[in-house]
Amino acid sequence: SLFPHTTTLFHFSFSICIFQPNPCICVSMVLNQISSFFSSNQNKTFRPKKGFKKGTKGDSLLQQAQATLGSGDLRHAVKVPFGEEEYNWLAVNCVEFWNLTNLLYGSVAEFCTNQTCPSMTAGHQVEYLWADGVKYKKPIKCSANQYVDLLMDYIESKLNDPKIFPPDAEEDFPKDFKQEVKTIFKRLFRVYAHIYHSHFDDCRELGEEAHLNTAFKHFCLFGIEFKLISRREMQPMTETIINLLGEEYRSKVEKKKKSKK
Repeated sequence: SLFPHTTTLFHFSFSICIFQPNPCICVSMVLNQISSFFSSNQNKTFRPKKGFKKGTKGDSLLQQAQATLGSGDLRHAVKVPFGEEEYNWLAVNCVEFWNLTNLLYGSVAEFCTNQTCPSMTAGHQVEYLWADGVKYKKPIKCSANQYVDLLMDYIESKLNDPKIFPPDAEEDFPKDFKQEVKTIFKRLFRVYAHIYHSHFDDCRELGEEAHLNTAFKHFCLFGIEFKLISRREMQPMTETIINLLGEEYRSKVEKKKKSKK
């Protein structure tokens, strides 16, 4: 596959983000720091982190992404590096956002059970039903943790599919690659929406609030830059996104109002 497993995530520390002067650095640091933050919970597991073989195009772009994140300017960090192809940049960031979202949800998974979250919601008015067009052709209602499991399996299968994410930098991406990325981002967005609406207090108690906000800000800036998330999808999180990105993003986030004739 394009993204061979380079290491396994067992216990990750989010505490580094609290003391880090530049919170933007945390986005890349958290994926490379191992500690005993979750050592008290032996049942907590994470999916294997996906990485890139050294010397490959993916590895080179990943290093550029992490270096740009370290600059502290997230708005600049999401832009395609000079001389690079947009699809390669999208592919690398898909993997990193999958890794990070997996970590963030894993940190609150013990609070997200069939009992506490019997359905996948983002507030009282938004409920997500699962369908993938293959195994689940008709939308089904399921608990939030089941939904996220299905969602992560779905994305992982896409990342491992060489027809969608070519293992060789010289190979062409499929014509519908951008649409595949949009689907991945739409589904990862729903994980963030559920965490904020149902587990924000849990994140705060764990000391992860600053990291969650920085990670979500980066995710939204990237999604808006490449038009990967629709305004309709962002509605449950509109005010949160505007609070994180600034008022100047309201016109890019809010659902357009129909003009009166």
